[in-house]
Amino acid sequence: MHNKYINTLHKFIDDEYEGRACLEISDKACKVVPGNALFVIVSLVLSKIADTLASAKIVLPWLMTATGAPIFLISLLVPIREAGSMLPQLILGAFIRQKPIRKNYLVVGALLQSVMIAGLLLVGLYLTDMLAGIAIVVLTLFFSLARAIASIASKDVIGKTIPKKKRGLLTGKAATISGLFSIVLGGMLLFYYEDKNGVSELLIIAIVSFTLCALTWGFVKEYPGATSGSVNGLSLAVDNLVVACKNKDFVRFVIVRGLMITSGLGVPYFVLLIQQETSGTLSNLGSLIILSGAASFVSGAIWGRLADRNSKGLITLIAIINMLIFLVGMLVHGLDSASLYGYLAFFFSLSVMHEGVRQARKTYIIDMAEDDKRTAYVTVSNTLIGILLLFIGAVSGVIAHYSITAVLATFAMLSLIAAMLSTQLKNVSQ
Repeated sequence: MHNKYINTLHKFIDDEYEGRACLEISDKACKVVPGNALFVIVSLVLSKIADTLASAKIVLPWLMTATGAPIFLISLLVPIREAGSMLPQLILGAFIRQKPIRKNYLVVGALLQSVMIAGLLLVGLYLTDMLAGIAIVVLTLFFSLARAIASIASKDVIGKTIPKKKRGLLTGKAATISGLFSIVLGGMLLFYYEDKNGVSELLIIAIVSFTLCALTWGFVKEYPGATSGSVNGLSLAVDNLVVACKNKDFVRFVIVRGLMITSGLGVPYFVLLIQQETSGTLSNLGSLIILSGAASFVSGAIWGRLADRNSKGLITLIAIINMLIFLVGMLVHGLDSASLYGYLAFFFSLSVMHEGVRQARKTYIIDMAEDDKRTAYVTVSNTLIGILLLFIGAVSGVIAHYSITAVLATFAMLSLIAAMLSTQLKNVSQ
């Protein structure tokens, strides 16, 4: 009865499952795909909900503003959140690869993220001004380190437990489901809360979500995989870097992915423009959360299926659309002819594209790497992207001090270059 229930739920998740098509996973793992798929998608949904409710692009800036933190500290949130979770991955990944079972790192990573958000909640309730801002930045840094652990392990666990051609579908549906929950929670914020305590409610839900996420990852049946033995972690990290960079396709992918981080960096600038058009009330925060959730809800599953079919082509398509969004946004802002609703439309469009970028790049690198090289590729990629993120983020921040129009123009140019280079990527979806 238990297996029948699991199989029924799995069929709802993947209505094309045939029970025998298990590309690039072991025979043992193939037998437990239905159960694992269910636990994986629940874990991903909970993680995505928590990420949205503690977003460094939307929620944390609102919290810092409510506590009276200086603006220059607010500008540090996104680079620290993103780069902080990427830069350590080369060394962390080397240690994680020494373990044949890696889901335990997912459990630990989720629990640590829950603890850091609890710290953010306490800061929002009891601290103010500069002290609050510094505390939030420090907690965001530690949060990003915990996120790094989870990021490394999740791609490897998914690669070992979910068949090729189904990974994008699974992550896409998780994005859709989490997007629906975000819409509901954003609606609650929009209609029921009128002060910063509404942010506290969101952080509490994020804490619970990460805790449940940790418990759910623990139920995944992961079989031992290839390890790096007892090799020194730092030495292995260097070896991983050398091995990965010898793969020309991997190097091209890293360059393209690095140029496409503009979709993530661009969102906060539209948030800033929206704040300038309004009084920065909590209802506007609710609107942004609703739009962010709607972006995942309407596009997540679609992006996932497209990524499974041709992740390379999807990367090219999204890069072109990103370029157009930045160009139009640049022109509209430069002519000073946009309204609040216009900026909300840009925010929503770029959020949809950013969801597509995430689906495409995750599916591409998981499909590109063989089982014994997947963690190496993921960690090297994320470490290099972290460096690029800090650099591009710093440069764009300086440019934004003088002109947001110039920032949007820069992002449009980088998106165009990404589109051209992506045509040279190898098709790994076959």
